[in-house]
Order: sequence, then C-alpha cells, then structure tokens
Amino acid sequence: FQEDHLRHICSKFSHMLHGPMVYGIAYCPISMKDKLKDMGLADSKTLSEEKRESLMNSIDEAKDYMGWIVNILAPNAISNGMLRRCKYNLNAISHDTAIGLVQKAIEKGVNVKEVYVDTVGPPEKYQAKLEGIFPDLKITVAKKADALYSIVSGASICAKVCRDHCVKEWEFKEGIEVDNFGSGYPGDPNTKNFMKEQLDPVFGFPQLVRFGWSTAYNVIDEKCVSVCWEDDEDEEEKAKRPRSVLTMFSEKTEPQLKRHKYFKDNCLKNVDSF
Repeated sequence: FQEDHLRHICSKFSHMLHGPMVYGIAYCPISMKDKLKDMGLADSKTLSEEKRESLMNSIDEAKDYMGWIVNILAPNAISNGMLRRCKYNLNAISHDTAIGLVQKAIEKGVNVKEVYVDTVGPPEKYQAKLEGIFPDLKITVAKKADALYSIVSGASICAKVCRDHCVKEWEFKEGIEVDNFGSGYPGDPNTKNFMKEQLDPVFGFPQLVRFGWSTAYNVIDEKCVSVCWEDDEDEEEKAKRPRSVLTMFSEKTEPQLKRHKYFKDNCLKNVDSF
C-alpha cells in the first residue's frame, strides 16, 4: 500500500442499546475509487444481512488494493467509561477511537493522503480537531458519510458484519440463555422484550447491555431497587470548619486519632452491636 495518494477513510458504526460498539476503517489507492462504486458498496443500515455478508466477501477478495481495520469496544467497557465520576462521553469515545484507527493504519505502512469521516457531533469542530492532529492529511468530515462515499460505506459494512458476528457468538457470563435479543435499536420489539425479561431488580441488566445509554439508565432508575448511599462527612472537611469561641473554655479531651486511609476509602466502620 505504498502507492502515492492512497486514500484512507474512517467510519464509525451506529450505536445501540446492547452489544459491542464497533468502529471501522477501510482504505484503498485513490486511483481505485471507481472500482468501489462498481462493487455496489452502500450504507450498511440500508442492506440486508445476506447482502452485507456478500459485500464483506467482496472486500476480502479485493485485498490486493483494499484493506480494513476494526476496533471492537466491549459494552461493559463503554458502560464503565460513561458512568465513571469523570464521564467519558460518546463523542470522546468516538473521536479517540477514530484517531487511533487512523494512526494504526499509518503505523501499518499505509500511505494515507485523504481521510473521510462519518461525523459524531458538529462536523466542523470534529474536522478542525482531526486537522490539528493530522496536519498533512486532507480530511473531510460529513454527516451520513457512509451514504456519500463508497469507501466509508465499505468501512461501515466491515464494522456491521463484525458486530453481528460478535453478538451471535456472545456468551452470557450471567449464565442465561437468550434466543433472540434483537438488533439493539430501541424501537426493535425483540430488543424491548429482551430488556424487559432480563432486568434484575438489584443488578440491572446483563453485561451485554450498555448501562450508560439513557434508555437503559432510565429503566433501572424506574424499575430496580433504589439504593441510598450514606455520604459520610470527610474528616478533613470537618477539621476545616471554624471553631466556636466556647471551645476555648471547654475541658481538654484526648485528641481523636485519624483513621487509616484504607478504612476511609473503603467506607469501613467499627461495629459493636448486631
């Protein structure tokens, strides 16, 4: 892939209520772009599963002039990022993953000259960000790029097919057996039934579900057991409080020993009655 002006394209795949999030890139020489149109590549969302599989085989057969890479993000990793104290939001995940894929292609020796990206968030801001990171590349960020550019369509097909295979082969660590958990789209009846039937009142959903998505989050908030976490006052904050003048005239007491950081961080207390 050392041909001059190699075109490199990045695409992100759509995001659903469950399953991994898959991002993909496809690349080929600029001189071969017309061949991609002849392959019949299109937005993966508009194609049947059989058609996507067929086109995926065509992409693999075109390995002499076309390549692809995907990055598969596990649903529980996505949930952990979106629910942590400093939220790792969807835009940040998407941007970082896309940037990583471009860098990976360059490291593989792909002579990248042009990049086409399906946008997440405002395209102008995203494009400016990418141009700042890759100043030597011609970058185009557009809405619905997977429908506008054949190479981005190819990337979306690779991502979708890989996601479908991941979901089909999914093994539930919770020990449950599910025949049909739907496409993952919120409006899919099979997805709705899966979310309803597999809701645990204490632990929520299986790890397949992305807890950080508002739909899943709201269901847990409404239908699961509510938990009230006691917020102990931080001892350092307590020590910073202004002291009353009356404390100057009170009897001296033995200084209170500070608890070890381990006990504070793990919310451990002494218990003398059960």
